Amino acid sequence: MPHCIIEHSASLDGETILALVFSGALESELFEADGSDIKVRAISYHRHSTGSSRSDFVHVALKILSGRTPEQKQMLSRSVLAQLQTLKLINCSLTVEVVDIDRASYSKHITPA
Repeated sequence: MPHCIIEHSASLDGETILALVFSGALESELFEADGSDIKVRAISYHRHSTGSSRSDFVHVALKILSGRTPEQKQMLSRSVLAQLQTLKLINCSLTVEVVDIDRASYSKHITPA
C-alpha cells in the first residue's frame, strides 16, 4: 500500500534511488511479499539549497495507511534509510519520514484495463 515519494537533487541517479527505496520498503515485510502494493515515484529538483549552500539531498516520504505501531514505522524508516546509505554519497543529506494516511478518508479506484 505505501506511496513512496522521493524528492532528490537532479544530479543524483533517480532510477537507482527508486530501486533502493522499493527494496527497503519490501524488506520491511509490512507489505505484500511480492511488492505488488508498493508504489514508488521520484521528483528531481534542479533548484534547491540548504541555508546558503547547495548540497545533494534525498528525502523520502513513506505514506502508509494508519494503524501501524511506532516500532513498525521506525523499522520501515530505518530499512529504507539503510538502502539509501549503500549509495555512499558524499556531502548528501538522506532523510526518510513515515506519514500516516487516515483510513477513514482514503479513497482508491483502479480503472479497468
